[in-house]
Amino acid sequence: MKIDGPHPPIDASKLPLESLAGNARLSDNEKVAEVSRQFEAVLLRQIMQNIRKPVLASSETESTTNSIYSDMINNQLAESISRSGEFGLARSLRTQLGRQVLPQAPAPGHISEGK
Repeated sequence: MKIDGPHPPIDASKLPLESLAGNARLSDNEKVAEVSRQFEAVLLRQIMQNIRKPVLASSETESTTNSIYSDMINNQLAESISRSGEFGLARSLRTQLGRQVLPQAPAPGHISEGK
């Protein structure tokens, strides 16, 4: 007979976005927080790409290698900024999504109709 011990905690940031929703080992709060952070990172990537575009457009012929490295830099910067939590968009988004998606506890002193 095989008995499984407790599963180690999962780091939601290590999971691909597609597997977050179906993962039973993550709480709804963790799922909302990670989706918010990943959305912030996507937006930051787009911002970084657009910021760097005028600088890169000045060179007449951009090599494929430079383009790849530029994308890698943008991705790493966006991930780094997003993981730091300092940008703040993920925090605001998590709060708003939490209000809409997560079940809310009744307010203190609130009497439910069923009692």
